[in-house]
Amino acid sequence: MHKATTAKGLLLGLIAALALTGVACPTKKPKYPLCANDKDCKEGEFCVNKNCVSCRADNDCEKNEQCVRGACEAKKNWCGGDEDCPADKVCKGNKCVACESDGECGEGGKCNAGKCLRSGMCNSDEDCKENEYCEDGRCKSGPTGPISSGCNLTTVYFEFDAAGLSEEARSALTANADCIKKQNKGVQVIGHTDPRGTEEYNLTLSDRRARAVRDYLVPLVGAISSKMRVVPKGELEASGADETGFSQDRRVEFQFE
Repeated sequence: MHKATTAKGLLLGLIAALALTGVACPTKKPKYPLCANDKDCKEGEFCVNKNCVSCRADNDCEKNEQCVRGACEAKKNWCGGDEDCPADKVCKGNKCVACESDGECGEGGKCNAGKCLRSGMCNSDEDCKENEYCEDGRCKSGPTGPISSGCNLTTVYFEFDAAGLSEEARSALTANADCIKKQNKGVQVIGHTDPRGTEEYNLTLSDRRARAVRDYLVPLVGAISSKMRVVPKGELEASGADETGFSQDRRVEFQFE
């Protein structure tokens, strides 16, 4: 009992001596993500309210982010340039907003009711160059391809050594007339023949075929007929080697200008 009393007295004496010298007992480090200061957090993190977080304020985040409850989140509708905005908007004061003038929509662009129609973009064929058509909001080039009105120009075919229009050709041309009126652009009426016959004769025959088609379309398309141009090519593009191929050579096709 005497020895235990002596040991207890020594321990109490040691604690008192430590207190007098200002030496405290070692403290246990908080378990992450808890913290006592920034040193308890990972690099780049901060100790806020005894928790490790990614940010304390907006200036701890990227310029396009803001600090929300200790985490950096993208700023809504923020932009550093037009490329960060939807194609129909412009970047002003780091905000994606409606345009006010054509000059804000880039070279060749237009501002229409607050929406940018940038170069190469379109709502209709009228927004594109003369030799282009509008598809899926973009101006595309091509001979007859799909156009904004959703129509195509159908090629018509002829019998051997003939320029007369069959019932099938007339039906196709009637549909073509509606398409031409919707497109409201110039169109080439291109005549072809198969390779049989002389070059001079075939050139004349292709011209007769193209003119027969144009003449049929004139009353159907009205004033747009002034934009139709006959182009005879004779056997120039013929590729058939038998009757099956020849039947495809004897045709009139169309190309918007």
